[in-house]
Amino acid sequence: MLAHLASRYPLLLAVLVQLAALVVAVVGIRLWASFAGQRPSLLALVCLQAVLAALLGELLGLARWWVFINLLFAPALYLVSGRGLSAGIAALGFLLLLLLNWNSLRERVPLYLTGRQTRERLAELLAEREPTFSFVDLGCGLGDTLVDLSRRFPQATFVGVETAPLSFALAWLRCLPRRNCQVRYRDLWRVELGEFDVVYCFLSPAPMPRLGDKARTEQRAGSWLISNTFEIPGQPADRVLEVGDLRGSRLLLWRR
Repeated sequence: MLAHLASRYPLLLAVLVQLAALVVAVVGIRLWASFAGQRPSLLALVCLQAVLAALLGELLGLARWWVFINLLFAPALYLVSGRGLSAGIAALGFLLLLLLNWNSLRERVPLYLTGRQTRERLAELLAEREPTFSFVDLGCGLGDTLVDLSRRFPQATFVGVETAPLSFALAWLRCLPRRNCQVRYRDLWRVELGEFDVVYCFLSPAPMPRLGDKARTEQRAGSWLISNTFEIPGQPADRVLEVGDLRGSRLLLWRR
């Protein structure tokens, strides 16, 4: 059951991990107080809960990046409360993060943003194609890639799909002035990849096997699939371009 939660509903498991860590931390602090005869500070409780949450998340199979979220969640709340901010503001901040990272609920795809250097390398690849190519960004985030590339290639057509509500709204507004660019509120699995010359994605390791199968089935001859950083297991890329940024990004290209 826990493995199922980690794979399908990681956010729910992360919440359960936070609650379990809090219970264990409170019990541990009270036991320490009864034996040592002194009451530890609230900061000690926060730090203990944070470490326990990070460890529990790792043990229960959450993706590695959840370790940092679990570790920083309680300290962040502590700092917010210490600055006198209301619970409503904290809740609003959490809601905004949720609306930006909605895809992490089911697809285990957090909000990854394509950096400037990566966009430069991506543009170098696209320059090899006919100027009227069609391009889709699966999970376009805030639309940085679409806005940048649509300016560089005015004869090409750019489409982004996104289901995180706030990310979609921001990307849609940013692309609205661009005549060759549009953003659709659509699940990436409902996109017909055969409509595009170039399919680009910056997702996570989790959906790549399924995406590889979908691309192999739907993409037409001569089209490309380009993944930022993440590989398709069992399908070696035809080209790999190192970006040279601090994140160690690379572009993997599969020709059809």
